[in-house]
Amino acid sequence: MSRALMIQGTGSNVGKSLLVAGLCRAAHRRGLSVAPFKPQNMSNNAAVTADGGEIGRAQALQARAAGLAPVTDMNPVLLKPETDTGAQVVVQGHRLTTVRARDYAALKPRLMAPVLESFARLRAAHDLVLVEGAGSPAEVNLRAGDIANMGFARAAGVPVVLAGDIDRGGVIAQIVGTRQVLDPADAAMVAGFVVNRFRGDPRLFDDGYRMIETRTGWCGFGLCPWFPDAWRLPAEDALDIRTERTGGGLHVVCLRLSRIANFDDLDPLAQEPGVRLTMLGAGTALPGDADVVIVPGTKSTRGDLAWLRAQGWDVDLAAHVRRGGHVLGICGGYQMLGRSVADPQGLEGAPGADPGLGLLQVDTVMSPAKRLGEVAAVHVPSGAPLTGYEIHLGRTEGPDRARPFARVDGSDEGASDGTGRISGSYLHGMFRDDRFRAAWLAGFGVASEAGYDAGLERVLDALADHLEAHLDVEGLFDAAS
Repeated sequence: MSRALMIQGTGSNVGKSLLVAGLCRAAHRRGLSVAPFKPQNMSNNAAVTADGGEIGRAQALQARAAGLAPVTDMNPVLLKPETDTGAQVVVQGHRLTTVRARDYAALKPRLMAPVLESFARLRAAHDLVLVEGAGSPAEVNLRAGDIANMGFARAAGVPVVLAGDIDRGGVIAQIVGTRQVLDPADAAMVAGFVVNRFRGDPRLFDDGYRMIETRTGWCGFGLCPWFPDAWRLPAEDALDIRTERTGGGLHVVCLRLSRIANFDDLDPLAQEPGVRLTMLGAGTALPGDADVVIVPGTKSTRGDLAWLRAQGWDVDLAAHVRRGGHVLGICGGYQMLGRSVADPQGLEGAPGADPGLGLLQVDTVMSPAKRLGEVAAVHVPSGAPLTGYEIHLGRTEGPDRARPFARVDGSDEGASDGTGRISGSYLHGMFRDDRFRAAWLAGFGVASEAGYDAGLERVLDALADHLEAHLDVEGLFDAAS
């Protein structure tokens, strides 16, 4: 009979996603058919699935670790923040609505049914389902109607292992405190705990580890040291973006927008020895030595266009272009580079229109139909083939479309200016393609030295080895039911 185990955390960003990915790879290497599952996720870093929808990027990585193509059932509820108080709600891969945070609680009771439906399909198809919680079960003020943590675990009958992050300090209080605030019936679902991200001599925590066991009555499944290659895997949370990744001569600067989306587009460049990637934060001027500026995707094009101007980056970009610098806009960033962005139906905020940056002679109008899908294309300037994916609202037209960035099934995609130094494209994930990345870098006189997909596989194997060495992986799998 199929089994399942849920990894919950004492808080956000304690390493749940990485633990599930490593356990997926460990189970896959044992010959088990294993699938990841996250009932509810909040992220603007989404992946396109084999069945034509979208899920959180972490679940796509976990699927890869499990040897599977990602499908929408792996993340049936995805919340994509558009403002500080509102988010788009994606259910089983497709947009359902947009709600304000305070109204989401009223919607949640309708979402448990599709969550359990997706989970049941995965459980029927695989030997083991590894479930990732969201946030923390200690947020007991949100327990009513919960679909992300104990509400799901109770409804689906899935045992829980609680992960705490010792690197941020106070891990004893994290785990013992969670035990204290949980309802007794919820606490009974917990099979044990894991202490994650330890640095130093593990023997120094022996007393603390025993104290957690004594005060909670839960079984400890191990003390996991910090995994040094975690940065090589796609991050899901914008908080995990490293400000600068050192490398060689080509200085690529990405504007870290307030609603940045699909920011793992840049990960393959960060791993090239010949590239120095800077993720430019708010309030920081564009470096004068930037060779290429990338304006990335965003969940709120007009909102982030206003935010970009508030940083003074519109002025910096104009100066960069005058100095002969290059600019690449991806998805929402492509839309910003044009003459105007109109959202007459208010799909990403208040209805209206705003002038763009005017670096490309194109105009964008938002429309309800979202383009989702994997794409095979040819990069027009270099002739290099590339694979990527589209996940966007809006249509972009104008004179610079006569100079396309790529061709997809014989149709023009994207746009470039007359100099060839400024271009935009709706294609995410293009830099993951080793062929395209090598050709793009060669245009700047830089040799590509990284094989991105092969590197991901090596890191996932190393992550599984890391968990096997430091956790009771067999005990964790035995705890599944």
